[in-house]
Amino acid sequence: MGSDTHGAASGAPWRSRTVQVVLASTALAPLGVPLISPALPVFRDTLGISEAQASLLVSGYFVVGIVVSPFLGVLADRVGRKRVLVSGLLTFGLLGGAMAFAPSFEAVLALRVVQGTGAAAIFITTVTIIGDTFTGVQRNTVLGLNVAVLSAAAALFPVLGGALVTVRWTAPFLAYFVAVPVALGAFVAMDEPTRSTPDRGLEYLRDALGVVARPAIVALFTATFLTEFLFFGVVFTAMPFLLARTLSPVAVGVALLVAESAAMLAAAANGRLARRVSNLRLVAVGFACYGVGFLAAWLGPGPTYDAASLAVVGTGVGLLLPSVDAELSDHVPAAYRAGAFSLRNSTTFTGRAAGPITFVGLAVTAGYGYDALLLAAGVVALVAATVAALAPGTLDPAPRV
Repeated sequence: MGSDTHGAASGAPWRSRTVQVVLASTALAPLGVPLISPALPVFRDTLGISEAQASLLVSGYFVVGIVVSPFLGVLADRVGRKRVLVSGLLTFGLLGGAMAFAPSFEAVLALRVVQGTGAAAIFITTVTIIGDTFTGVQRNTVLGLNVAVLSAAAALFPVLGGALVTVRWTAPFLAYFVAVPVALGAFVAMDEPTRSTPDRGLEYLRDALGVVARPAIVALFTATFLTEFLFFGVVFTAMPFLLARTLSPVAVGVALLVAESAAMLAAAANGRLARRVSNLRLVAVGFACYGVGFLAAWLGPGPTYDAASLAVVGTGVGLLLPSVDAELSDHVPAAYRAGAFSLRNSTTFTGRAAGPITFVGLAVTAGYGYDALLLAAGVVALVAATVAALAPGTLDPAPRV
């Protein structure tokens, strides 16, 4: 990547055009779910749909990404990271904005599903570019900044979404159009990164599958799934419905802001923490924060206590996401990194899609209630923390290619 390439340094390379483009693109990602999460009860009431149907606006967004992510990884190597990123931003913005003019819930849902393709392209290319460009502690630093920006935007967008939906139920969708000028800016400002592998199409994807099939890498994918499954099932789906019993949409957005603010602070500190603690130990602490936060919310007497509990959960996210991605970058050869991250993104989207459906289904359809699920989520997270704490301090090295 020419002058943007960095090696052993550990500071934040703010002047890098690559970093600027990546962070600007990442800042838009929370428009996908945090923006509309506080509006789910309004969508339910305005459109006359069930809570399970409303949750499809979260899950449906990720469904297509599960399938297309591996092929987007191949495409990023065949035509270049920049083209895939710009195309993803345009798809994300134009289809998202079009939902404001959709005539029915079914039309909104259809646009939402296809919009997930653009989101998948953004997620894959931004993290892959960081993995290609930076190494060592500086990779942790930039990945931490990436998650911090993601969390900062996600902290603000729930409040924005809660405010917009009080104006009109379609108003939050208009915010997606901001992705269009960001796409144009990325096209102009970003140099095309060097391809990391020859143009070998599906053969490349098969080879990438072989590289990531090692048990240690599968464990990282499992941690990714559980991180997203619990966060999107509890924080972005169950908690809004719980809090909506006593709070306005704006207040629900403020509660989610607390979680994302904590995630931002923890992620921004990831690079400094990685100098002293291994990535896997940070993963263990992250899951421990999940467990403590979920159990505290289960025991909590009211909304204020729930917001404090969400801050603990948010800290867990800020520790988990950069650490898992840094460990994956360290132990997957550069030639297969786009493929590995595309498969990781499929895992991410699977967790994000399955979480809302599972939690709403068990709470409403099966009748377990959200409170019982908070307890179950806390126990699962603490078990995951224990497993991560007992794992070796580092994974096996990347195989030679």
